[in-house]
This record gives sequence, C-alpha cells and structure tokens, in this order.
Amino acid sequence: MLIGIMIAALVAMILLGVPIAVALAGSSLLYIVMAGSIPEITVIHRMVNGVDSFPLLAVPFFIMAGNLMNSAGITKQIFAFATAAVGWLKGGLGHVNVAASVIFAGMSGTAVADAGGLGTIEIKAMRDNGYDAKLAVGITAASSTIGPIVPPSLPLVIYGVVSGASINALFVAGILPGLLMALFLSAAVTIVAHRRGIGADAKFRLGRLGWTFLDAILPLMTPAIIIGGMSFGLFTPTEAAIFACAYALVLSVVIHRIMNAVLASRGRKPRYSVLTMRQFVRVSMDTIETTAVVLFIVAGASIFGWILTTTRTTEALGAFILEVATNPLVFLLMVNGFLLIIGCFMETIAAITILTPVLLPVAVQLGIDPVHFGIVMVLNLMIGLLTPPVGMVLYVLARVASISFEDCVRAVAPFLIPLLATLALITFVPATTLWLPEFLRAMGYL
Repeated sequence: MLIGIMIAALVAMILLGVPIAVALAGSSLLYIVMAGSIPEITVIHRMVNGVDSFPLLAVPFFIMAGNLMNSAGITKQIFAFATAAVGWLKGGLGHVNVAASVIFAGMSGTAVADAGGLGTIEIKAMRDNGYDAKLAVGITAASSTIGPIVPPSLPLVIYGVVSGASINALFVAGILPGLLMALFLSAAVTIVAHRRGIGADAKFRLGRLGWTFLDAILPLMTPAIIIGGMSFGLFTPTEAAIFACAYALVLSVVIHRIMNAVLASRGRKPRYSVLTMRQFVRVSMDTIETTAVVLFIVAGASIFGWILTTTRTTEALGAFILEVATNPLVFLLMVNGFLLIIGCFMETIAAITILTPVLLPVAVQLGIDPVHFGIVMVLNLMIGLLTPPVGMVLYVLARVASISFEDCVRAVAPFLIPLLATLALITFVPATTLWLPEFLRAMGYL
C-alpha cells in the first residue's frame, strides 16, 4: 500500500513538472514519513551513499571534455573533415551530419552535448545549402543519439556503477552498435535524398580530404586514446575521463595557440580558436551545473531504489516478470516496449538507476549478458530523448533551429525507423554487442 502511494506520488510530481531528482527524493521521504519505522535522516545517508562512487568521478570530467571541445571550436574541424570524407554522397550534408556525430561521440558522451554543440554547426550549414530546416533538425536529432552509445558514454558509466558490470566492457560493446546506428541513419538519408532530389554538397578531392584530416587529427585521436588506453589496461574509465579533459584543455589552449603562431609567421590569418580564461570559467560553471543535476538525479534515484529493494518490491516484480517472460527473447521484447514508453516520460539517468536493479536480475536469470542488456537498455532510453513529452534533444534543437517543438517531433519521426531497426538487431543478435569485448578479453586486454 505504502509503496503504491510512493510510486503514485512520484508519477504525480513528474506530471506536475517537478524536477525528477526532487520528485524521487520527495516521494521517498513521503514513504519514510508514512512508514514511521525509518529515521528521516536515512534519506540523506542513502543519497550520499548513492553518489559516493569512484567511477562516478568520470562524469564531470567527460562532461568538461565535451564542453571544452565545443568551446574551442574543435567541432568545426570535425565537421570540415566529415564534409571532405562523405559530403560528395547524394544528400551530402545529411551524411556529414551522421559522420560528424560519430566522431564527436568519442569525445562528448551525451546526446544533448552533441545536439547543442555540433548540432548548431550542422543545422546552420544544412540551411545555408538549401536544406529544409525540419529535415536538418530530424537528421541532427537522430544522429545525436549515437553519442551515448559510442564510448565514452555517461549513461553507460551510470549503468556500470549501478549494475556492477565492467565499464571498460560496456564502452567497447558500444562501438559496433554505434557504427550500425550510423550506417542505418545514412541509409535513411540516402532514401530521403533520392525522394527529394537532393544531390551532393561537395566534390570529392583527395587533397582536401588529406588536409582536413591533418587539421583534425589531434581531436580525432581523443576517442582512440580513450578506448585504446582502457582496452590495453593503461587506465580506468575515471582516469580516461581525466586524461580526456586534460587533453582537450592542452589542445584548446596550447596547441591552438602554437598553430596560430605558425600561421601568423607565414603571413596567414590565425583560424584556430584559443580558449580564453573567460571561456574556461564559463565551461567550468556549465560542467558544475550539469554534473550537479546528474548526481542529484543519481542520489534521488538511489534512495528510491533502496526503498524498492528493502521492501522486496524488486523481488516481487522480478518474480512476476519471470512468470510472464519464460525465455530471453520474450523478456527483451517486453523490456524494449517498456523502456520505450518510460523514455517518453523519465530522464535517462533516473531510469537507469531505478530500473536496473529491477530488470537486470531477471535478465541474468534468463541467461542474458549484463553488458548486452546494458547496451539494449541505453539505446532504448536514447530513443526516448527523441519522443515527447520529455524529449530533451527536441527542446534543445527547437531552440537551436528556431522552430516549434511540434515541428521537431514531426521532423524526427521518420528517422526513428533506422534507430528502431538498430535496436531490433542488437536485441536479436547479441553478438553485435558482445563480439568485440569477448575478442579483446580473449586477447587478454579486458
């Protein structure tokens, strides 16, 4: 009875627009007050314990690395290289949009950072080249969901902390699904380009490809260093996040200053953005704000999940699910449908923190690998970022493109098909997520 009241209070507060972290902590406190057998101070203790985790230190550093890359204009170098590489295809800038998101995904780890930073450049470029604003928003929104799948990924860090699964293995497992998302989205762009008569936006020139690659090689090394370092055991995910942040800082302050000096010595105009102290302060404040929001959600979800666990509610739910889903495939189909609905209403981090302790034990009992389940779970919730009423990516791009939220929803709808196709593939074919980590593990690297 009391658990039902707690969950009803949570749903009511979410529908009223109360911040998800406050809703989680508030509904939990309501349960504790009504139960009367648990000291109210337990809320504080459990919330603190929820964020007292070394792997969670990766969160602020990955966020800051992405913010630094955006502020230093590194996204422009990535976009230029992507244009040279795939801009010659039919529907050129649509393919550039997808390719640039794959590259930037290896630096940011969040869909919102991709949409707000790289998306600004992508939408402007597509509009300037005659693309419909709604089409530009649709492609940009869909491609931004690649960010949390291709490592590094903040949702996968949270899932790893909650589930106890190897974050290294989760990161490596996201590589192939991320590339499949890009492939399916590019196929969708090609179909749309043929139907609308959209041609190429750039001619293929090997020289241009070469110099844009050299211009972007240092930013392009970021994901390679992060993944390579973790795969070969050189550093943990948290240390990788710190390194990525330091690398982005050196790149945006020191390397860009040196390159501008070289250009000036040759009588050419400096073209690299050098991070100023004012920008660094703004980036730091943005990072602190975003990290505080993420960790507050984790803390609120921690006390909520603790109550569900101590009252054996999770066990009861697990037993019920096992009665309905008697094999892994049926269970995964149920989970996909459930998470797609949850993603429409609940923030990703909160959903992972609350639902992982409920769903993962059932998945393990049915023989589903926790790493595979983690990728399926995160991809479901990423699609939720593109669906109303929550749809954070849609709100960001509506502001960036200066179009209505309703137009954003309609623009994204066709591009949900390739994302759902990717979800179906990784659901039915676990090897798409498990082959690479198993291979590296067999080689002694994971």
